[in-house]
Amino acid sequence: MRESENCSHNCRECGSDCAERREPQSFLEEPNAGTHVKNVIGIVSGKGGVGKSLVTSLLASAMQKKGYRCAVLDADITGPSIPRIFGIQKKAVSNETGILPAETKDGMKIMSVNLLLEHDTDPVVWRGPLIAGTVKQFWTDVCWGDVDYMFVDMPPGTGDVPLTVFQSLPVDGIVVVTSPQELVGMIVGKAVKMAEMLDIPVFGIVENMAYFECPSCHEKHFIFGDSHVKQSAAEYGIGMIAQIPVDSGLAAACDRGGLAEYETECLTELVEGIELKGGGK
Repeated sequence: MRESENCSHNCRECGSDCAERREPQSFLEEPNAGTHVKNVIGIVSGKGGVGKSLVTSLLASAMQKKGYRCAVLDADITGPSIPRIFGIQKKAVSNETGILPAETKDGMKIMSVNLLLEHDTDPVVWRGPLIAGTVKQFWTDVCWGDVDYMFVDMPPGTGDVPLTVFQSLPVDGIVVVTSPQELVGMIVGKAVKMAEMLDIPVFGIVENMAYFECPSCHEKHFIFGDSHVKQSAAEYGIGMIAQIPVDSGLAAACDRGGLAEYETECLTELVEGIELKGGGK
């Protein structure tokens, strides 16, 4: 196909698949007309069960407490847990502008597939394309309003949904979640390299279940093995790291839906780093 005589040479705004295309076609989706999001942060991991939803919730809650308008997009369609962590029981509703996200007591906005299901325990038995399409709709059809920081809780791995999020949403950076086992270092590498392939910065690494601190003597016990987070960060040139200890109080707060009320300083430096990259207030 020859270049049109009327070509503006602006490939970014052109849908033609001509041989003279000078720029790759963008897959970014336009948000709902009532949505204005300043920063989008993805929370990822190469494997499941390491605590992505916990880290997503802690980061969003910490930024909300600093006075920012925050939101959580739960992209883990088949394993949603964000509403339970924040104690949200009401279902999402819609009006002429789109789907309205649920809100926590302190005003944080939440959207999850569990807010659309009749029962929280109803399984989502969908194939990949439908799941990926739902994630897109959480961006295009939900009226998020004005948001300073949106945190996207992604499912594990490097498949359909993470790729959809990275290509469809204007992701500013990611936080990789890991656990102490040495095997996870390889899995971290997969997530980091996927981000590099798509030219997305890695803001930091969070090691969950890093250690247990004795409440009496305050000695740290590495019950799941020695930490490897510093080695992984150095290997991939990541400057910010954080460690979350095994804490029964934190687990209990999630179970009762009271994470927003839980106070912890384990992610303070990472939160400040994200705030700095996002431009602050």
